[in-house]
Amino acid sequence: MNQSDGTVQKKNFSGTRDMTKGNPYAMMTGFALPILLSQIFQQLYNTADAFIVGKCLGTNALAAVTSSGTLIFLLTSFFMGTAMGAGVVISRYFGAGKEDEVSRAIHTMMAFGIVSGIVLTVVGVAFTPTFLVWMQTDPEVMPEAVAYFRYYFLGSLALVMYNICRSIINALGDSRRPLYYLIFSSLLNIALDLLFLAVFRWGVWSAAAATVLSQMASVVLCMIYLLRKGNLFTVEWRKIRFHRDMLSEIVRYGLPSGVQNSVIAFANVIVQSQINSFGKLAMAAYGTHAKIEGFAFLPITSFNMASTMFISQNLGARQYDRAKKGSRFSIFAAVLLAEVIGIGYFAFAPQMIGIFDQTPGVIAYGVQQARTVALFYCLLAFSHSIAAVCRGAGKAFVPMCVMLSVWCVIRIIYIIMVMRLTGEIGYIYWAYPITWAISSVIYLVYYLRSDWIHGFDQ
Repeated sequence: MNQSDGTVQKKNFSGTRDMTKGNPYAMMTGFALPILLSQIFQQLYNTADAFIVGKCLGTNALAAVTSSGTLIFLLTSFFMGTAMGAGVVISRYFGAGKEDEVSRAIHTMMAFGIVSGIVLTVVGVAFTPTFLVWMQTDPEVMPEAVAYFRYYFLGSLALVMYNICRSIINALGDSRRPLYYLIFSSLLNIALDLLFLAVFRWGVWSAAAATVLSQMASVVLCMIYLLRKGNLFTVEWRKIRFHRDMLSEIVRYGLPSGVQNSVIAFANVIVQSQINSFGKLAMAAYGTHAKIEGFAFLPITSFNMASTMFISQNLGARQYDRAKKGSRFSIFAAVLLAEVIGIGYFAFAPQMIGIFDQTPGVIAYGVQQARTVALFYCLLAFSHSIAAVCRGAGKAFVPMCVMLSVWCVIRIIYIIMVMRLTGEIGYIYWAYPITWAISSVIYLVYYLRSDWIHGFDQ
C-alpha cells in the first residue's frame, strides 16, 4: 500500500500499458497511432459499402446507403459514447492500481453492452421505415434504404459489443490488439462486399449483411482475448452482471458522453433531413462528404482517444503535471493535423468526391460543402480536444452541455432560420463552421479558467 495516497502499488500485466511513466509525448503518440490505423479500418466498413455499391448498383443505391448514415450514428452514438466514457472508469482505477475495481468495472461494462445491443436491435429493425420517412428520404430510394438499414441493425449487438471490448482494451493501455482485429474484419468486409455485389449481384441489403458478418468476426476475436485466463482483464461469463457501484460510476462518467454523441447525431439528422429535401443528388453528395470527412478526421479522433486515456490514468495516479503536459500536447497536435488535412481536402475536393460518384451534380454539391467547411477543421479539432480532456478528467458533463447548447440548439435554430429566409443549400453547410467557432470560444475559456485537473478529487 502506498501510504501517501492510499492506492495499491501497480503490477505489470500482459497486454496492458502503464501511461503514468515515461515520455508523455512519445507515450501518447505511440498509443494514438494504432488507434488511428484501427479507426481507418473501421471507416472501411461503411466506406467500402458506399464505394462498391456506387460502382456496382448506381447512384440510387449509393443514395440509399449514404443518405441516412446519420440515422445509424443517431441510434448507435449513445451506446458508443457511453462505452467511451465508461472506459475512463477502468483507466482511472488501472492508473491507481486498484485491481478489484478494474475487474468489476469490466464485467459491468460487458453486461451494459449486451443489454444495449439487444435494445438497439429491436428499436432499429422495428422503426427504420419511420425514421427514414421522418428524415424526408427520397421515395425513389426508400425501398433500398429500408432494406439496407434493417439488415445493418440486425447486427447491432456485434456493433455495440465490439466497441465495448475495444474501450476495455484501450482503457488498459493496449491499442494494438483492436487494430489487428479490425484489419482482419475490414478486409473480410471488403471481400464479402465484392462477393455479394459484384459476383452474386445481390441487392443493396447484402452490403449491410457483409458489414454485420465482419463485425461479428471482430467481436469473436476480442472475446477470445478477453476470456484468456490469468490476466487483470480476464472476463468470466459468470461474473458478467451489473455491479451497483460500478454502474453508478459508468453512468456518471459515461452517460454524459453518450448524451453528447446523441445530441451531435440529432443535430446532424436535422441537417440531413434538410439536405434530403434537395433531392437524391444532394443526398448522395452529403453522404459522400461524410465518408471523406470521417477519414480525414481520424488522426484527430485518435489523439483525442489517447488524450482521454492518458489523462484518466495519470489523474488516477495523481500525476497532475503530467496530465497537463499531455493535454497541451494533444490539443496542439490535433489542431495542427486538422488544419493540414483541411487544406488538402479543400484543394482536392473534386477528385475526392469523384472517387465515389462521377455524376456532375453530386460532385458540385459535394465540392460546395467541402470548400465551405474544410478550412475550419482546426476549430472542430480544438472543440473535440478539450472535450476529450474533460472526459479524461471526469468532467464529461461539461462537453455534454456545450454540445447540447451549441451544436444542437444553436445549429438547429440557425438552419430553421436560413431555410425560411433563403432556402439555399449553401447556407446549411455554414451551420458547421459557425457552431464550431462558438463552441471553441467556450471551451477555451473553460480550459484556461476552470480547475479541471482535480475533477476526480471533487
